[in-house]
Amino acid sequence: MDTTPTRRPVWLRDSSTPPLADVFRSIPVRAGGSGWRRFLAFVGPGYLVAVGYMDPGNWATSLAGGSQFGYALLAVALISNIMAIILQSLCARLAIATGKDLAQACRDAFPRWLSWPLWALAELAICATDLAEVIGTAIGLNLIFGIPLEIGIFITAADVFLILWLQTKGFRWIEAFIITLLGVIATCFVIQIALADPDWGDLIRGFAPTTDIVTNPDMLYLALGIIGATVMPHNLYLHSGIIQTRAYGHTVPEKKEALKFATIDSTVALMFALTINASLLVLAAATFHGNGMVVSDLTEAHGLLSPLLGAAFAPVLFGIALLCCGLNSTVTATMAGQIVMEGFIDIRMAAWARRLVTRLVAIVPAIVVILIYGEAQLGELLVLSQVILSLQLPFAVVPLVMFTASKGKLGALVAPLWLTVTAALIATLLVTLNVKLIFDFLTGAL
Repeated sequence: MDTTPTRRPVWLRDSSTPPLADVFRSIPVRAGGSGWRRFLAFVGPGYLVAVGYMDPGNWATSLAGGSQFGYALLAVALISNIMAIILQSLCARLAIATGKDLAQACRDAFPRWLSWPLWALAELAICATDLAEVIGTAIGLNLIFGIPLEIGIFITAADVFLILWLQTKGFRWIEAFIITLLGVIATCFVIQIALADPDWGDLIRGFAPTTDIVTNPDMLYLALGIIGATVMPHNLYLHSGIIQTRAYGHTVPEKKEALKFATIDSTVALMFALTINASLLVLAAATFHGNGMVVSDLTEAHGLLSPLLGAAFAPVLFGIALLCCGLNSTVTATMAGQIVMEGFIDIRMAAWARRLVTRLVAIVPAIVVILIYGEAQLGELLVLSQVILSLQLPFAVVPLVMFTASKGKLGALVAPLWLTVTAALIATLLVTLNVKLIFDFLTGAL
């Protein structure tokens, strides 16, 4: 009689279709090329992830945080950036080691009763992201071209044609489009910061954390909004999918090299994005807080920039950067939505159909808010969308930490103990802050 104990399978199921199958391993990594050329093959996905730093919802939280509390929340932007670098490195590790994206890993590792709610929460996060894009893009169209917000919101549904056109060109074209718009956004902010002339001493001191962030309910609310707008749940699914557009080798040394290059790419991109993310808050602190104004509405901020900065073109730069942010976020959210839907429930849907469904879900609440409460409440809706994202974070972060800590699942690429402990502390911090936020809301402190 065989008394050998039965080993539990590493995965309950095994995904048969790769993430983003139409572009899977479509970008070659030349084994015989120089190390520099192989690294350049991995440059790109990090900048798609970095778009989360410039999501239109981030504008609302940063404007509100900077105008209300000055430079104090710069510490939150820095902490969020460190969290993002660590978590995105884990996403790359999971993808390269297993060949699965985070959504597929959840579906293959967990029983159905758990993976389906996780899918629903991931979809909610993408809808919240899309809501911010709808509002931000519509406001950008209004500021530059004078298009009414109600019409601008419906125009945003046409971005599906942009997605389809880019997908026909290849994944490198998508990356080039994103990086070009990031360059435009950076240029706009450099000029605006120069005009605002912030207090550099206060700015540097703002990167030092203060206990007020936790003890002040209003500051905590905005801090969670900044975290939700920076360490975005859909970015975790996105990165674990798009990194597999690279045709790296299958041996352990080749995978380790791919992980090194992918981590460098995302770290550099996120450090660049930190400067943009912080610029939003610095602009608000220097321009509005210094004049005793609390501003969270993008339209109001646009109107005040010219008289406060003394330059007629400042509002134009603001509008251009906002519109570029909306277009960038449109591309990345669409791909994240595809990864989540195909990964969790293995449903294939045409890109244009997927885009229209999620866009319509986002359009409805935006139109309702305008019709019932007026345009002035759109800023509050933007901040709320980012807090919703923050509340969804633990449901993506905890599985990610669990998978990357498992030697059975990742083999030789399992995360080292120090990295797992750090990521676990990040997950614990996110859960704790979210519980505190819910407590403040239920007790009326907010």
